[in-house]
Amino acid sequence: MYRRDLITAEIEKLAQVLARIMGLKLEGKLKDAQQLFQETMEVSFALPLEILENEDADAFECWLNENDLPSEKLDSLSEFLYYELGVSTERNKIIAPKLNLIYNALADKHKIVHLVNMHRQKLIQQYL
Repeated sequence: MYRRDLITAEIEKLAQVLARIMGLKLEGKLKDAQQLFQETMEVSFALPLEILENEDADAFECWLNENDLPSEKLDSLSEFLYYELGVSTERNKIIAPKLNLIYNALADKHKIVHLVNMHRQKLIQQYL
């Protein structure tokens, strides 16, 4: 129960950070939003930027398997990455395959399938 409470608190904190990033983007403060996004990837998810920004999804897949994030945190990571789509064609090509790997991990490893994620998987197919 204690572990579950810690995960819940962490997820709530991440949701607030995502809302802040989206707010900064709406305000046109793209540099600040990008900096907060990068800090969150490194600190909250322990995801090095070189792995995230690498066009080769194999490094990301290895990171995903090695870190074995709980399903709630993996779902939060998918939220952060999903809102990175649409920034540019280059960014979409980098993020979409990684998102697909996350959705597959949620479904295969954690046996979690959300209707929202299924819809998003269909949308990201256009970027793959």
